Amino acid sequence: MNYDYTIAGAGIVGLSTAWKLALAKPKARIQVLEKEPGVAVHQTGRNSGVIHSGIYYKPGSYRAKNCVDGRHQLVEFCKRFEVAHDICGKVIVATDENEVHRLEGIYQRGLENKIEGIEMIGPERLKEIEPHVKGVAAIHVPCAGIVDFAGVCRVIADQLTEMGHSIQFNKEIKAVNVRNGALNIETTMDSHQTGFFINCTGLHSDRVARMCGLKPPVQIVPFRGEYYELTPQSENLVNGLIYPVPNPEFPFLGVHFTRMVLGGVECGPNAVFAFKREGYSKTSFDLGDTIETFDFPGFWKLAGRHWRMGVDEIYRSFSKKGFLKSLQKLIPSVGIDDLRESPAGVRAMALKPDGEIMDDFCFQVADRQLHVLNAPSPAATAGLAIGDEVVRRVLGR
Repeated sequence: MNYDYTIAGAGIVGLSTAWKLALAKPKARIQVLEKEPGVAVHQTGRNSGVIHSGIYYKPGSYRAKNCVDGRHQLVEFCKRFEVAHDICGKVIVATDENEVHRLEGIYQRGLENKIEGIEMIGPERLKEIEPHVKGVAAIHVPCAGIVDFAGVCRVIADQLTEMGHSIQFNKEIKAVNVRNGALNIETTMDSHQTGFFINCTGLHSDRVARMCGLKPPVQIVPFRGEYYELTPQSENLVNGLIYPVPNPEFPFLGVHFTRMVLGGVECGPNAVFAFKREGYSKTSFDLGDTIETFDFPGFWKLAGRHWRMGVDEIYRSFSKKGFLKSLQKLIPSVGIDDLRESPAGVRAMALKPDGEIMDDFCFQVADRQLHVLNAPSPAATAGLAIGDEVVRRVLGR
C-alpha cells in the first residue's frame, strides 16, 4: 500500500505525532512502523514515569514550552481515557546550605516558566510533605505527578487503529530512497511508498537520518540509567517524588525517589556510558555501537570535561553502598537491605561534534522528511505537545 504519512517509531513521540496528524488530516492514510513487537519498548517504557512540571528548563526553550503544554494535555488525556496517573507532587531538596542558592535559581526559573503552585519551603513544611526527608530548604511542586506512559501509548495506538490507520510491528526500516518521484520505505519485511516520512526513532534517530542521505548535526550517545527499588516494607519512606538539587554542570537530575503509579518506589537513576544503544545490563556490548561512539570526537570532548563525574557514576553502578550513600543524602534512614535491583533504561544523549550536549529538542527537515533528532527528558511528559509541533512543521511545508 501507499501512505500519505509514515512515522517511524512507536514510542510516545512517534505515536503522539501520528495521532495529532490523524486529527489534523482526517482523510490522510497514516502508518506507524516499529521494529519491536509492541509500543513503548525502549525510552518511553523504561523511564521513571514522572509527569514533569517544566520547572528546570530554560525559559522560552522548546523543552520549557512543550513540557508545560504537554503536561496539561497529558493529564487531560489520562482523565479522558482512564489511564493510571496521580498528581502526587514533588519536592526538590537542598540537603545543605551550599545548595540553597542553586535551589533559589530553580525556583526563579519556575516562576518564569509559570509553573503553577510552586513555593519555597523550609524544613518544617518539608517534614509535613515527606516526613523521612532531611533538608535545609526545598521547592514544593504540587503539579508534578506520575503516570503509566506505556498505558498512554497503548491507548493512542488503539485510537489510531480505530480511526483506520496502520501500526505495523516487527518492521525495522532498512532504507529510504526516492523512486518514481515518491519516497520508498524498505523494511525488513516489505517496501512501500509514502508522501512524507517522519523519523521518531529515539536511540536510532541519527542513524535513520543518515540512512535518508542527511548529515545530522548531532550524534546519539547512549547512557544507561540504573535503578533500585524499595522493598515493599520500606515504601512508606516515600509519599511522592523526591529530587536533589541538580548539578548544573551535568545533564542529569541526580538520583531520586519516585513513587510509581502502578506500585512500588524507584530509586535512581545514575548515568553511565552504555556500550550498546539498547544496552540495559552492565554486560551489554555491541562492537559496532561502541566503535561508532569512540570514533566520534564529541564523545571524547564530553568525557574530557566530565570524567570525574563519570567516575562517580561508574562507582555507583558497581557499588550498591555507593548508590545508597547518594540516596541517604535525601533519606538518611534508608538502608542497604531496603534496596533491590530494578530494570534499567537507556537515554539517547545527542552530542554535537564539539562535545556540547544538545539540551533542547532538535528537528531536521528535508524534502518530504522531518527527523526528530533529539527529544530528551521531559519528552514523555511533552509528547502530545511535541506531536503538535511536528505536525505544524510538516503541514507548514
